Amino acid sequence: MAYHNGQRLPLDEGGSGPILRLSVNPRARRLSVRIDARAGEAVVIAPTERGLTQAVAFARTRAVWISERLAVRPKSRPLEPGQVISLRGKPVRLEAVPGAGAARLVEEGTVIRSGGEGEAYARRVENLLKREARDTLQERTDHHLHALGQKPVKMAIADTRSRWGSCSPHNRTIRYSWRVIMAPPPVIDYLAAHEVAHLVHADHSPAYWSVVERLVGDHRPWRKWLRDYGAALHAVGR
Repeated sequence: MAYHNGQRLPLDEGGSGPILRLSVNPRARRLSVRIDARAGEAVVIAPTERGLTQAVAFARTRAVWISERLAVRPKSRPLEPGQVISLRGKPVRLEAVPGAGAARLVEEGTVIRSGGEGEAYARRVENLLKREARDTLQERTDHHLHALGQKPVKMAIADTRSRWGSCSPHNRTIRYSWRVIMAPPPVIDYLAAHEVAHLVHADHSPAYWSVVERLVGDHRPWRKWLRDYGAALHAVGR
């Protein structure tokens, strides 16, 4: 059977079980499987479309692991009054106030108060978090650009399904997920360094990682943090 990029199919050959999403990434150096907790799917990655057949077979040998990981993925946490979320790694309580005022940080950054109800309330809180993400990520991006002697880039804040950031060296554009603003500052800084380093090396070669290390030192703890806790951030506001 021929598979193609973006195809979805059941993990079980009999047509049941979790969904596999097939992805071709020319920069991938090997077959791999990762969990997209937000979508509730396993992503099967191969460097070429031809390699997807072997990648699917590999994923099916890891059926138990995939099912276990998807079973324990974090539950959705809507942005509503009474919730406690993180902002730069510190707890922030969400509170409602009468009216339709914009969300704002109060009480030395430990509380977000916003007007609106239901979806309107959630949208106001999300907009505040996006503003905070833009300000912080712009500052850290500029810092790392300067350290590498790079010219300014166009930066965008998005709500990606699983990726924390992406860099397009050809048009000098970097996109970040606003959700990383909930992570501790060293993780945010690492992400900015990760994307800026792609302006020097578009791959994930040893030369690329040496650039990242030059910018932030030992990056492994922060990569691990995103692997361990990233799914919980993606569950916020769902």
